[in-house]
Amino acid sequence: MITFPNAKINLGLNIVEKRSDGYHNIETVFYPVGWKDVLEIIPFEKKINRKNDLQFHQSGIKITGKIENNSCVKAYRLLKEKYELPPVEMCLHKIIPSGAGLGGGSSDAAFTIVMLNKIFSLNLPDETIESLASSIGADCAFFIRNQPVFAMGKGDEFETINLDLSKYHIVIVKPDVHVNTANAYKNVVPKPTSLSLKEIISRPISEWKEKLVNEFEFSVFKKYPAIRHVKEQLYEAGALYASMSGSGSSVFGIFSDEVNVTNRFPGYDVWYSNGYAQT
Repeated sequence: MITFPNAKINLGLNIVEKRSDGYHNIETVFYPVGWKDVLEIIPFEKKINRKNDLQFHQSGIKITGKIENNSCVKAYRLLKEKYELPPVEMCLHKIIPSGAGLGGGSSDAAFTIVMLNKIFSLNLPDETIESLASSIGADCAFFIRNQPVFAMGKGDEFETINLDLSKYHIVIVKPDVHVNTANAYKNVVPKPTSLSLKEIISRPISEWKEKLVNEFEFSVFKKYPAIRHVKEQLYEAGALYASMSGSGSSVFGIFSDEVNVTNRFPGYDVWYSNGYAQT
């Protein structure tokens, strides 16, 4: 079985308070976009010992670190422990950049859970699947619903919202910069919000520039001016709204018409909602 885990962007991001468990309560809007990885899972037919119950292959963008720390592998291990899954072979072709604030790893994990549920007819309800996904990463559960939501708590409490950007053109630019999420959180000062994100996104996109803020930008832009430069370039190219996604380092622009900004960003990853990508 083959599936295509997609990315997301954050429309606004407020860090409201630090929690007693070390996490932060946030408010943001998750919006799914079509930048996708490729994931294949097949039951492993050969008889192998328990230490090799999973054969994992990865191609595309190189993922550093141990295989056991890969989000797909974590998802398989979680379900295997709970539901005694048989061995599988898993192939992940990585296209969504890592460390970009696009949720690629979280999406891979969520899609892994959904696929395993189908392949082995576990018949898990959506609530259980979301709970399993959330235990792997705060925003993993979003990719189970995979529709625009207002997210609260750690990013794992959702309220469905009415938001459709399909008539607009979205461009995402990933500079050659990796932002560490944990470090990004260390450099922000949590504070309550005065204006609801739900209210802001209900307004015309032309009003978002002055009101819809990603609070990570203030500290991340100081440390990584190349990311700030991407945002500035997207506005120069005519974006109605541009923002860093999540804790970075990707920046997206929302345009009223199709646009080509590739020449502005040589050597960067650029994705267009019409399906074209420069990597």
